[in-house]
Amino acid sequence: MPLFNRFGRPGLLGLAARTAVVAGTASAVSGGMRNAQQRRAQQSAEAADYEAQQQQAAMQAAAQQAAAQQAAPPPAASAGSGGDTIAELERLAALHTAGALTDAEFSAAKARILG
Repeated sequence: MPLFNRFGRPGLLGLAARTAVVAGTASAVSGGMRNAQQRRAQQSAEAADYEAQQQQAAMQAAAQQAAAQQAAPPPAASAGSGGDTIAELERLAALHTAGALTDAEFSAAKARILG
């Protein structure tokens, strides 16, 4: 009886081979889908982190700008008498010591008050 002249339904070895091919294909497809889903989830998480960082940076910039506007003395209001000038300089020194004004901002404000 020759081994390769069989017609009709496949034998036990043929069924096992077909099952292995189907199972391997199914595993490969499901693994590929799982990897694609993980990549998409990671990319969306990275995008959300980036947006949160950008929003936080914008908020910090706005807060610094608001603080600088509040710390800036009103123009020509302190040029009146000597007592106002001293009080204004003391207020600027306190803001500079507290860290609300940088050295450059403090120098510019002091120069504006004194001259």
